Amino acid sequence: MEVGISTSVDIICRALEGKGEVGIEELARVSGITVAEALKQCSSLEDAGLVEVKKGLGKVLVSLKKPVQEEFIPKIEGNVIDKYELELHSVPASVRILDVKEDPLPIYEMKSVALGPYTSEYLGHLREIIAQRIALEPSEIIDQRKASLIEDRFYRACVKLVGEAFPRFDEKTAKIVGGILLHDVYGLGRIEMLMSDDLLEEIVINGSYEPIVVYHKKHGWLKTNVLFKGEEEIYNIATQIGRKAGKEINVMNPIMDAHLPSGDRVNATLFPVSAYGDTITIRRFVREPWTIVDFIDDSLKTMSVDMAAFLWEAMQYEMNMLVVGGTASGKTSTLNTLCALIPPANRIITIEDTREINLPQYLKYNWVPLITRGASIEGKGKVDMLDLMVSSLRMRPDRVIVGEVRRREEAEVLFEAMHTGHAVYSTIHADTGDQVMRRLINPPFAIPNTELESLHLIVVMYRDRKTGKRRVYEIDEVNLGAGGEINLNRIYRWRVRTDEFEKIGESTRVFSELSLHAGMSIDEIVEDIDNKAKVLEWMKKNKVRSIDKIGSVMAVFYKNPQKVIQAAEKNAKPESIL
Repeated sequence: MEVGISTSVDIICRALEGKGEVGIEELARVSGITVAEALKQCSSLEDAGLVEVKKGLGKVLVSLKKPVQEEFIPKIEGNVIDKYELELHSVPASVRILDVKEDPLPIYEMKSVALGPYTSEYLGHLREIIAQRIALEPSEIIDQRKASLIEDRFYRACVKLVGEAFPRFDEKTAKIVGGILLHDVYGLGRIEMLMSDDLLEEIVINGSYEPIVVYHKKHGWLKTNVLFKGEEEIYNIATQIGRKAGKEINVMNPIMDAHLPSGDRVNATLFPVSAYGDTITIRRFVREPWTIVDFIDDSLKTMSVDMAAFLWEAMQYEMNMLVVGGTASGKTSTLNTLCALIPPANRIITIEDTREINLPQYLKYNWVPLITRGASIEGKGKVDMLDLMVSSLRMRPDRVIVGEVRRREEAEVLFEAMHTGHAVYSTIHADTGDQVMRRLINPPFAIPNTELESLHLIVVMYRDRKTGKRRVYEIDEVNLGAGGEINLNRIYRWRVRTDEFEKIGESTRVFSELSLHAGMSIDEIVEDIDNKAKVLEWMKKNKVRSIDKIGSVMAVFYKNPQKVIQAAEKNAKPESIL
């Protein structure tokens, strides 16, 4: 879908191309508007620097100052892999993912509203008027709690101004053009529509000579059809981001790390620090995160139902857990899916560099998400992971979730929190359970075995570098031997060659902890895990996939488990219990 909107601005300016001076009556005639309307329009176009108006001897003559070339968008031919529609602030857009023969990467083609070249130029003038009409204090701009209110205020002002500039527009068209103006005034210009696609995890700008590259949740890295006119346009977007985050980027400070009000993290660099031009990398906060049902579904097959049920049991009864793996193996996604299984009667603190953990609605009433902060331009105000971890332990948390542990001090606080009775979950880089234990035992971490014993489970993630598939590689229990040494009891393992999950051991640590702290017999624990497997299969069968839908099932389960188990056994509709 590509909507074309023709305006009197384009008609008037095109009528002037190559003709010198033209009378106002002629312009009114070709535009289909009255002479009074044409005079008002041309006066506004003169203010915008597009035309020159001469009045004298009862005549009004108009001439074009400078022709504006229409932006050329090449047509892309290829095999359509996927397609869908988007809309943001009434502005529609269509997306196609195409496999193009001569391109090594699939193409992400976005088509949106096509405005004429003169109308697009004229919107720059309207932008200046909006800036004069709405004055904001710097404190208002950086207050993330007011972001949506300010955006709505700008949108209403944009629609009103567009209605004044184009009185013949109907309400729908005024809202569309008002939305485009909003994206330019308050948003991120030509990448604002990309930001509306919740399937995009990364948006990468590598200078004005290359198209924007995106990382798609389903299709991986894609090359878009979106190009910038020049480096200045990229710089303007970077400074707009900086204003919203209370940061500054310039020649003296050519690198910027910032967070958008939406929680998305941004890194920007300026030439010559980035040799090929200004860059912006936006790591987007996941709007539709993977869930445990996605993970057990045949389309992803990240883990088996039995593994998911066992981990659910561990999450319910506060077993401490580390999710480990290599880069892009799915550590944070796995941590997020498991944290959605936490019972509601818990105070949860999450600590992250980049906002990635997203909990279901039923847990948000007592959830405090904490985010690190870089230093200001003066070098003050830095808040790192360690600061937040220490602070979180004073908030009376039941569960502490740490995005990633990188430093010895962070690991020490993490294990101290486990040791003092908090349920703690985090991620760390390592390829196997044995490797992560060696990392933790040896310098620079050097965690004593007596504290490592506080860790109950290690979930190891794996990414196949050939296919890009992600799997839970193994699930290990942590045991302290009679001589004080740390031993791993491997319960589940993924077989690479057969792509099958295999149970290779029985739980000892988790079962003994449940017997001790929950008063459950081995048979009761096994039955509880089996019931959870039934519920997971039932949710999978009935396509209960979204994080909030799963959250609704969890809320009922923790209040009345038999109700959910019976619904699963009868394969009742999920709506019957919600």
